[in-house]
Formats: sequence, C-alpha cells, structure tokens
Amino acid sequence: MKFYTTYVTAIFVCISTFVFAQETQVAAFLIPQELKEDANAVIRNESTIVTISAVDEMTVKVSKTITILNKLGNDYIGASVGYDDDTKILSVNAEIYDAFGTRIKKFRKKDFLDFSAVSGGTLYSDNRVKELQYTPTKYPYTVKFNYEYRTSSTGFIPSWYPIHGYYLGVEKSVYRIMNPSKVELRQKENNFEGFAIENRSTIGLISYEMKNQKPVEYERSTKYRFNIFPFLKVAPNDFTLKGVQGKASNWKEFGQWVNAKLLKGADQLDPATISKVKGMVSHTDDPIEKAKIVYEYMQNKTRYISVQIGIGGWKPIAANQVDKVGYGDCKGLTNYTKALLDVVGVKSYYTIVYASRKRNIDKDFTSLQGNHAILNIPNDGEDIWLECTSQTKPFGFLGDFTDDRDVLVITPEGGVIKHTPAYLNEANLQHMKAEIQLDVMGNAKGTVNIVSKGIKYDTKYRIESFSKKDKEKYYKTNFWDYNNNLNIASIDIKNNKDSIVFLEKVTVAIENYASVQQGAYLFRVNMFNKNGYVPKRYRKRNNPLKVSRGYKDIDEFTIKLPEGYQLEAKPTDIVLEKKFGVYKVNFTKVDDSTIIYKRELFIKAGTYPKEDYKPYRSFRKKIAKYDGLRLSLIKKT
Repeated sequence: MKFYTTYVTAIFVCISTFVFAQETQVAAFLIPQELKEDANAVIRNESTIVTISAVDEMTVKVSKTITILNKLGNDYIGASVGYDDDTKILSVNAEIYDAFGTRIKKFRKKDFLDFSAVSGGTLYSDNRVKELQYTPTKYPYTVKFNYEYRTSSTGFIPSWYPIHGYYLGVEKSVYRIMNPSKVELRQKENNFEGFAIENRSTIGLISYEMKNQKPVEYERSTKYRFNIFPFLKVAPNDFTLKGVQGKASNWKEFGQWVNAKLLKGADQLDPATISKVKGMVSHTDDPIEKAKIVYEYMQNKTRYISVQIGIGGWKPIAANQVDKVGYGDCKGLTNYTKALLDVVGVKSYYTIVYASRKRNIDKDFTSLQGNHAILNIPNDGEDIWLECTSQTKPFGFLGDFTDDRDVLVITPEGGVIKHTPAYLNEANLQHMKAEIQLDVMGNAKGTVNIVSKGIKYDTKYRIESFSKKDKEKYYKTNFWDYNNNLNIASIDIKNNKDSIVFLEKVTVAIENYASVQQGAYLFRVNMFNKNGYVPKRYRKRNNPLKVSRGYKDIDEFTIKLPEGYQLEAKPTDIVLEKKFGVYKVNFTKVDDSTIIYKRELFIKAGTYPKEDYKPYRSFRKKIAKYDGLRLSLIKKT
C-alpha cells in the first residue's frame, strides 16, 4: 500500500512536472541572464520554413516566440502577415503569456485587424495586412505568433534576418528552405562573421541556425545596421511574379526580363502629346537642352501618388495613362519621362535603386531588389540622373535620396550596374558672410548672406516654397535655434536651379545678445554657424566610425564693436588638422572698432577603424568648445 501511494505520487509529480514545464517554457525567468542584459526583448524561438513546391508555388510557415522585457521591446513583436490576390493566408494565430508563463490571452485569425498595407497616399494597391494589436499591462510578457501562407509568386523568397535590431537577444532562430521542385537556387551569406550561426545545409535543403546571441548595442556614427547584422539572401534562377514567369541568373538576364515583361508596350503616347513635346524642343538640337525642357514639362504636369499594382507593384502604369491623369508613382513617372525623351530623340534608361537610406543594389547577387525608380541619361561617360517624383528638384540633381550607390540600369541589352554620383566633402559647401553691429546695450543687428551647394543645397531648397511665417520659424527654431531673442527683419531667397546653388540673405536683430555688466562686455563671436555636436561617449567601441558625406563651411563675419568699447585682447588663431578634417579660426583687427572673424570647418567623409572614434570625439569636442568662444570687450580709456 505504501508502495502504491509512492508510485501514484511519483506519477503525479512526473505529470505535474511535465505540465508545469509545458506552461513555463516561455517564462521570462528561464531566459539566460547574458541574453537579457541590456536587452529590450529576447527571441526565444523563431523558425522560418520555406517549401518551394514548383516554380509558381511556395509555402512559408513562420513561428516566433518573443519575450518583451520593457516598453521599448514592443517594436519587436512583428505580429503581422501580408497578403494579396496572389498570396493566401492558410493560418494565423497568437498567444500572450505573463512573466511566469501562464497564458492570458489567445487570438485567432478573426481577432487580427485587417487593413491596407500601404499609406493613405497610395491610390491603388491590393496589398493587405493582418496584424495583432495588443496593449500590455505588465512587463515582461511573451508573445507566441504563428502564421502560414501560400503564394504563386516565388520571386521573393523570404530572407533570413535572425537579429531584427539592436538590444535584442536571440535564444534560437532557425531558417530552412525545402526544395522538392528542385528549382535552382542561389544563396549569399552577409555579415556572418562574429555571430553564433551554424550552417546545417545538406543536398536539397538550405538550413541555418543561430543560438544564444547576445544583444547588440546601438552605436552612433557607424555603418547602417544592414551592413552590420547577419542576413541570408536566397533567390531562384527561375521564378514567377504575379503569374508572370521570369529567368534571371545574372543582371543582364534580369534586365532583359524587365524589358520584356515590365516595360515593353508601356511607352506609348497619344499623337497630340507627341506633337506637343516635339514642338517644345524644335528650336534646339542639343540633347541635354531637350532633356531639360522635357524634365521641366514633366515636373509641371505631374505629381507623385503611390500605385502598388501591376506584377507585384513592379510594372509601371502606361505612359499615356500618366499623361492623361497627371500623376503616377516612381515607376510610372520614370517610365513616362523616358517615353517623352524617346519622342524627342534623347536616349534614357529606366533604373532600379534603393532610395532613402544609402544601400547598394547587390551587384554580386541577382534578385528582385530595390524600392525606387529613377532615370539615367548616358552622356559621353558623364551620366545624368533624373529624380522623376519631385516637382522641384533641379535637372540632374539627385540629392541624398539616391546618390552614391550602385543601381541597376535597364538597357535594351539587359541590366547593367552603375553608380550614382556622390556628394562628398567640399562639394557640400556652405559659404556664409555676415555684417554685424553690436550696441552698448548688448543688442546685435546683422545681415547674413549664405551660399549653399551639394547636400547643403538639398537640405535648404524646399525653404523657397515656405510661407513667410514658416520661413521665419525655420531660422528661429531650426537653423539658429541657439540664438535667443532672435527677430527676423527680412528674408530674400534665390534658388538657382541651373547652377544648383541656393542663396539666402537674412536680416536679423538679437536683443540682449551680449552680456553687459559694470563695463564688462562679453559675447559669443560665432553668431550664425555654431556647431555644438559632440559624439556620444562609449567606454568600449565595437563598430567602425562612419562619417557620411562630409562637408565644408566657410564663414566670414565682420563685426562692428559697440561705441566706446574695444577688444580686450586679440584671441589666438586656432588650427586643428586631423585625418577626419580641418578646423581653422582666424581673427583680424581692422581698426579699433572693427574685427573680422574667419572660420573654416571641413569634415571628411570616410569609414575609420573603431580605435579612431575616441580621437574623432575629441576633435569634435574641441570644435564645439571653440565655436562657443566668447570675446571680451572693455571700455576705451
């Protein structure tokens, strides 16, 4: 009898242990401490299983369990799945667990919000999303999210991104592609070195696994995370996109597919438009002048609206349709501009690019890439590039949206990788000259003339379209926000689109600019271009230092001293020369009542070893210090 009781008790303990284990496998206390340290969330277990059954059939099954440790971790839930006319969601569900692993909520497919996958600025799209929306009341908590979908479009095989962002620990992440169809696949590992990744692939199976990856700390002034975190890309040589089959083992073949399936027949224009455009350029034989006229015509006639239809959002709407309605997305407007240039005999090429955050089309890995379209005009080795979605950009100016990156140019012979022009270093110039008058009460008046080029131009040219009130706000709360009691008397702006130069003439008054006490007169000499940026301090730097673009500022301020005052002592000139750039300050005493302050700041673009971060920070710290330099005046005797 005693044995029986012990046996039953033992069974009960085993069962209880098993049940408890099942309930607590997601408990937050089970996460290894090293994965929680400095983490906002921890992926407990994530798997992506892709099955390619045919060239036009793919099933994707995703299961993710993630523990959210604090409010900042909510961004990593990612509990959403997209679908469209080509993609069917087979299942989707989610469960929420508290800190101890007890389930507190369950969501079925009907409980997910269903909405358009694109913004309100999109005119047409069949892309939709089912998304879980949950508001936590306590931290930590855990989300189990599962979904499966089937699609006939195999052009976009999901990539593997085991680390979704900074301050995210990963217990386990698995990625597998099963290929019973034996479609030929290519794969490329990116940034794998230094991460806990194991390749378990065999014949017919692509398999990778990450285990026990500590959170990665975010560091400023470094490479984009796309160039830091590991990811795996996979692409088929034969694919289907929205029912259209393609073949692309190299960029030449891919370009031929784009020409044949996306662009062919989309360049037709009505006879009236053809006649009108030819008439506009009849006075010139210069192809560049023709292109400028056509570009300006396109800018004045059209506006940008996102359109996400046509072979998965890849096929542009027809040129004659854009001409008729006066709007289009980047694809439609680029194709429309190309069609107009064809009419006047100017050769141009549709071009695929990654826009906004600088990212290259991977020239070594052919696949469906890019998120934007621009236009390339070959010009005897000096290519001209047109941003066709902007109504205000100058002809041939890309700005920071698509500059300095590898792009795919679609020529009649196929795809060709080219590089867009870079706006670097001295090309990004701001030249400022000011006439300043100080009075005995400590007030200042001045007229400031500014010439801006390159990316400096790009950050300013939109000011031209601002209202008077918004222009004043820009100078008071943005450009010169460090000057209290600033009043704008007048603003005169000229946007020279031909030379791509932005000119500003601003007349200002600043009350109580200087400190005046018992005959002592103290004021900051750099009144209009103070740079106070000091990089964040890191005890241990892990990533290289990245200085993007670079720039050059040249300043010359002529300062009239208040009546009855003189400079107490001429400041020492300053010269800082480092590998990162140059900082120079020079003072000239014109006469007893006039001084000239000259300043030059050059920051050099580049990627530097992590060991250079500390001296770079020291360099910027000294610049900030000297830019805050105050001059002392004394009363004349």
